[in-house]
Amino acid sequence: MPIVGILAALSLSACSTIGYYGHLASGEYAMLTARQPLARIIADPAADAKLKARLELAQQARAFASDKLGLPRNSSYTTYADLKRPYATWNVFAAPEFSVQAVENCYLFVGCLAYRGYFDRERADAEAVRLQALGLDTWVGGSAAYSTLGWFADPILNTMLRWDDDELAATIFHELAHQRLFVKGDTEFNESFATFVQYEGLREWRAARGLPPGDSAGRKHEDEFEQLVVDTRERLRVLYATALPPDAMRERKREEIERLRTEYSRLRDTQWEGKGGYDEWINSGINNAKLLPFGLYRRWVPAFSALFAQHGGDWSAFYAAAAKIARLGAAARGDALSALQASRPG
Repeated sequence: MPIVGILAALSLSACSTIGYYGHLASGEYAMLTARQPLARIIADPAADAKLKARLELAQQARAFASDKLGLPRNSSYTTYADLKRPYATWNVFAAPEFSVQAVENCYLFVGCLAYRGYFDRERADAEAVRLQALGLDTWVGGSAAYSTLGWFADPILNTMLRWDDDELAATIFHELAHQRLFVKGDTEFNESFATFVQYEGLREWRAARGLPPGDSAGRKHEDEFEQLVVDTRERLRVLYATALPPDAMRERKREEIERLRTEYSRLRDTQWEGKGGYDEWINSGINNAKLLPFGLYRRWVPAFSALFAQHGGDWSAFYAAAAKIARLGAAARGDALSALQASRPG
């Protein structure tokens, strides 16, 4: 999951510590100073050939994003930085023992988010331990991508190169979409908008390169797994609204988590023909905090797809219409997206 605008957290509420501010500033500075222009690496005869090939493709995708998708034309993703670590950031999610409502962290420029981001895994783990001591469920997830929403010229990172060519290009489209349109405090709107731009942008990118449509089976598996998790979270939400004693509540919570594991195994072994890409996630510890990220990225994707179709696939008209919805109040914005969602055939 990409972290959005961690540097904006330098204007966090007073509950944050000076040490955290310093950590963010230091991490951002290290990332920015590690940048090298893509063109310089690609032209360097001594540079690794595999790295050069990946960066050349990223350079082409970056140009396509502005030339064809109408995304910002700036210096973001025109440089490369090797962070010498497996993830760009680690995000700490927390929720009460009997709630699927995130403990939010609120920021001046981006609003409230369901996580707190760190450039260092040890600091993230220490924060998780602190929150656990308060009786909260916690989960720490690594993020390979990173965005400051255009505040700085974000680089392509070594962490992003673990992905295949499609996912690398799609992530560039996704992160630039955040720079094109971002609603403070509305994660579902922001991520669904960027995810739609990512999906449609990748479809057009592949077509422009003479490639067939991408792997629909892989996306179908993502959708089905996400739905399993969202359904589990909803059952837990209903459970937590009851007046069961704590011990009984814990037992029912455990049962729901085991039900998730059982339903995943059944799906993997039947419809997916044994291709289980989520085994590691499902077999490790699961709690309320680990369930939080699901549903944030794609809830309104069908609505934005409908909006795009309404405007004949014209990116400029689509962005203008999406911006109009973004200016609505939260309730009206949700109503507008719901209406678009309902207008989708099937």
